[in-house]
Amino acid sequence: MLKIHVNDIELDYEDHGAGAVLLFLHGLGSTKKDWDAQVPFFSKTHRVITVDLRGHGNSTKPQDAYSVELMTEDVKQLLDQLNIKKATLVGFSMGGAVAFEMAAQHPDYLENLVIVNSGPDFNDMGKIGEELLENRTEFLETKGLAALAKEISFNMFPEDHQIELRNEFEIRCKNNDYNAYYKSFVTLMAWGLGDRIKDIKTRTLVVGSDMDYTPVSFKEDYVNTLQNATLVVIKNSRHGVVIDQPEAFNMELRKFLNHDG
Repeated sequence: MLKIHVNDIELDYEDHGAGAVLLFLHGLGSTKKDWDAQVPFFSKTHRVITVDLRGHGNSTKPQDAYSVELMTEDVKQLLDQLNIKKATLVGFSMGGAVAFEMAAQHPDYLENLVIVNSGPDFNDMGKIGEELLENRTEFLETKGLAALAKEISFNMFPEDHQIELRNEFEIRCKNNDYNAYYKSFVTLMAWGLGDRIKDIKTRTLVVGSDMDYTPVSFKEDYVNTLQNATLVVIKNSRHGVVIDQPEAFNMELRKFLNHDG
């Protein structure tokens, strides 16, 4: 467990392996443990950095300082402090928003961009986004974080054989600080790239699941807007593809990094 001071907070991160840098960014209400199936695989060939984003895991949980833009600045400063000039950013869900913002604001830092079950405009997802914001906020306020953690984990890992994954993710999610989770969620749902997506030139892999919350067509639309992007869909997978189909995900990412994809 390593700590680094950036942007008025402490970030908790891990650093494994050597070579070209892969920086993995986890989803809302989770931690760097999202990447437990990726770290041992990729650290054989790359320098792999995983980080707890602000408000999450063992990083600082400020009272009010939350937004995708702040998380992006944290990531930039983390790379600066580690003297890393270029990295491939791999962002899952909320981490994908941070990776997108980094590609828009600081393209010179990016070797490649990898977006996993995420999107460029959480503030413009139509009915799906409006319902998510309304339902999750109400659920949190009326039933609390532990009940929400149970619900989210079941939706992500509903199969009988996934019970261990489900229980592990539920514990991770319910261990969140309520205020940090709530403010991370609300500011995430207010974020969007808008027209800036058209300016992203970074070579991009978008990984979608066939059973994610948003349909494959949603990913196809923004992949077509990006200048240099490829979409891969992983079968028999839900939102947490990096956890529920790690072998398939790792193969697709490796292929992309080796420029075969």
